[in-house]
Amino acid sequence: MYNVAIVGATGNVGRKFLEILEERNFPINDLYLFASKRSSGSKLNFKEKEIIVEETSVENIKDKRIDFALFSAGGDVSLKFSPIFASYGAVVIDNSSAFRMNKDVPLVVPEVNPEDIKWHSGIIANPNCSTIQAMVPLKVLLDNYGVKRIVYSTYQAVSGAGMQGIEDLEEGLKGNKPKKFPYSIAGNCLPHIDVFLDNGYTKEEIKMIEETKKILHNNNLKITATAVRVPVLNSHSESINVELEKSFNLEDIIELFTNTKGLTVYDDINTLKYPTALMASGKDDVFIGRIRRDFSIDNGLNLWVVADNIRKGAALNAVQIAELLIKE
Repeated sequence: MYNVAIVGATGNVGRKFLEILEERNFPINDLYLFASKRSSGSKLNFKEKEIIVEETSVENIKDKRIDFALFSAGGDVSLKFSPIFASYGAVVIDNSSAFRMNKDVPLVVPEVNPEDIKWHSGIIANPNCSTIQAMVPLKVLLDNYGVKRIVYSTYQAVSGAGMQGIEDLEEGLKGNKPKKFPYSIAGNCLPHIDVFLDNGYTKEEIKMIEETKKILHNNNLKITATAVRVPVLNSHSESINVELEKSFNLEDIIELFTNTKGLTVYDDINTLKYPTALMASGKDDVFIGRIRRDFSIDNGLNLWVVADNIRKGAALNAVQIAELLIKE
């Protein structure tokens, strides 16, 4: 049995941590919930017990003998408190972008690069939600055919922007002005996730590009991305165009995907079977469909990939990392 802490426990992902730990019967002895000073004193339920939320502070951490600390409290909190938790013996699994590109911190999707957990020094990074779901099929293609180029086009749900994103959609449907987004998200698509960089890309797009290279251990991959926020409550959808190094038989690729853990093939145009955001919401697996050849280039492939961004794209992936550590 293990002592587990959740940092950022009152947020969307923090609450999902609680739900998934209970569902998967994670072997917990003591569970500690941390959040901001504003949220301290509030209570959350876990296995029919009420647990009081504490302020994230050194005083509240140091005597608890925590084994795993699951973080989803933003980059600033992660940068400040992850090393502190690690110094007291915890393995931190961080959901922010704070450590993802740190060369000394593993960036892990358990179905893709589980071996990377072995070289952690107290902190393991959880990839971006939009990156996680893409990695599961792309790893299969990389291992079997080689990958030359990837073009990402994402259709990302408002839940990825937190409670404010959800509220903007709900209020926008009533005709009210947005507070989180620069334009109304209701009935609209915004090609703008995170801040714009000097090169014209957004930070979200660069995250996907750089994280893909790190997770797949291939800095030579040619990748571009366009990330779009859409008026969908939950689950991210992605169109992924891949140029493979080797020729392929489409049926062989579908069979490989079908036999991949964590991936559900849902693809039959004759019966209108293809993944949707509503279908993936609340599910553990990454869903894939519209698997077809791109005839405009040699060895081109088009994929449609959908997953629950709060679940597999955040909380579940982190819990799966902790489960991997226990097995190791």
